[in-house]
Amino acid sequence: MLLTEKKALIGQLKKDLLVWQGVPQKSADVLPMGLGPLEETFPNGIFPRGVIHEFVSFDRVGGAVSCGFISGLLGKLMCNGGICIWISCFHTLFPTALKSFGVVPENVIFVRMGREKDVLWAMEEALKCEGITAVLAEIHHLDFVQSRRLQLAVEKSAVTGFILQHNPKLLGATACAARWKISSLPSQLEDGLPGIGYPSWDIALLKVRNGNPGRWQMTWTASGFAPVAKTRQETEGWAPSYHNQGLA
Repeated sequence: MLLTEKKALIGQLKKDLLVWQGVPQKSADVLPMGLGPLEETFPNGIFPRGVIHEFVSFDRVGGAVSCGFISGLLGKLMCNGGICIWISCFHTLFPTALKSFGVVPENVIFVRMGREKDVLWAMEEALKCEGITAVLAEIHHLDFVQSRRLQLAVEKSAVTGFILQHNPKLLGATACAARWKISSLPSQLEDGLPGIGYPSWDIALLKVRNGNPGRWQMTWTASGFAPVAKTRQETEGWAPSYHNQGLA
């Protein structure tokens, strides 16, 4: 068998496996998220919807930039008037700032809970509602059993879930489809204009089901996401620092 035939056969087998696992095929009906080369690393080049995305942060800056990046994703998911439920025990979010990322604050239901275990309960119940576009919860710890319950909920409703773990003491295995770590970068200024510029992020996709983890640098502009660097950095370059944080 020729090498080209082998590659074609392997490529077709990969596509068949994704179909058997319920991963949707790329079509004109699926709106892109505008993540550029990052989006191409997902199965079939589609940002995973109807799954749980896990974000981890280890300081206040990391938590703030993670909220900003997630807001950019929510702006894309909710572009047709979708509804989001944002659940947490904190009171730090300024709803009006969401407009900067294309999110209509009036379309976000903010839920404040007194106990963290109630946050996860509220998220699981919200994820069961098929009329919701996305649910986001801010917590300090997520274990495998809890994440599995959330993943089972979205598999029935097709709602997209976001978990933001602030300063987790232990970062173990979860059933989430993707794990992200967002860090801040110097803002990008428009040529010749003063000001603080657009927010920029160092985006580490630590794991993704059926996809390829990696690291990218992106910024937010008036038209959405835009890459800061065109080249994709492989995970080997940042794996040592990841181990040093006790995360691997």
